[in-house]
Amino acid sequence: MNIDVSIASPGEHSLISEVKNGLTIDLDDPTHSMEIIHKEHQKLAFLGIIGTDDSTVELATLAAQALNLIHNPPYSAKLTQRKDLARTRLAEKHCAVPFHLLINLSNNLENLVKDVVWPCVIKPLNMSASRGVIRVNNITDFLIACDRVGKIIANADDPFERSHLLLEKYIDGQEVAFEAYMKNGELHPLAMFDKPNPLVGPYFEETIYVTPSQLDSSIQKQIQQRVLEACQAYGLVTGPIHAELRIDNNSECWILEIANRSIGGDCGRTLDGPTEFFIEKLIISLAIGKPPPVSKTLHAHGVMMIPIDKAGVLQKIEGIEEAKKTTAITHLKMNINPGNELIPLPEGNQYLGYIFAESETPQQVVEALNSAYSKLSFKLSPKIDLHQL
Repeated sequence: MNIDVSIASPGEHSLISEVKNGLTIDLDDPTHSMEIIHKEHQKLAFLGIIGTDDSTVELATLAAQALNLIHNPPYSAKLTQRKDLARTRLAEKHCAVPFHLLINLSNNLENLVKDVVWPCVIKPLNMSASRGVIRVNNITDFLIACDRVGKIIANADDPFERSHLLLEKYIDGQEVAFEAYMKNGELHPLAMFDKPNPLVGPYFEETIYVTPSQLDSSIQKQIQQRVLEACQAYGLVTGPIHAELRIDNNSECWILEIANRSIGGDCGRTLDGPTEFFIEKLIISLAIGKPPPVSKTLHAHGVMMIPIDKAGVLQKIEGIEEAKKTTAITHLKMNINPGNELIPLPEGNQYLGYIFAESETPQQVVEALNSAYSKLSFKLSPKIDLHQL
């Protein structure tokens, strides 16, 4: 796109070897970080500022506002990070959000939930990839899960996030992901992904995303309307949107998440077009006020996030070449190499890798992904605790 890039990160060196320019900032000290960004802007003015993940969206918004660049209202960025604040705002604006309750772990937990109708889901206020998310079917499950998730959030930077959880009603039904972007306050859809593997808990490890969605057109229309209402409730006016919703047994759509970012990690490749459309080009175009490129998808396609089923140290991965040769598989990428520890949900927050497929129908894509995955074999050994030797 012929645009010079400067990456601001906590590291001393650039995150990407091809990009030499970089700013060293402290995400926990936004005031000082803003000063660094402003000084750099005076040397060579920025066209736009982009937060690349949930941890940087708020600082990027504040910096863009200070430099009079395209941005969302700063508090809207805060809402996309904090699940409790987001649920409160959505409820205030009468959006379709599940019943929810903020849990202070220092209070009497049994009294807090004495009137709750089970099952429910507990989750940290600010974590992604389903980390710390657990379904609880009764008060006993709830107390055990609070203790378990409390250990997961014990090292959170924010004291409030270390001591609080969100409890919300479990919605039984199909889950979908909806990708779009906002421009001048208008919502523009990119893709709707079905999640064919049931997500019923107790943990919620996502595996397959496939598009186009096979849901009834009226439900798809309702999903788009729910996302628009949520974006308006947040105050979002620009940038990528990643939303997750559930459709209950009465065909009602419920908002689970609205994030001001694109779909996470390598899954973004499922949004690439057959020619020159890339989700990164879209995000940059929106940030600098250029007309966004158009995405046109010709075939059904999808991705499997390879799950971590067991804990241990990864020793060997077998069957990769066979999996790549599976009909309709377009790409397979492993993210974790042998020698590294594997931590399953709810404590973990990673996937082993990604399998991509493309075919004529969504069903063929799902079959291809499952077939490729069945050819993979992961050899693990127990983790050795040196403190016990």
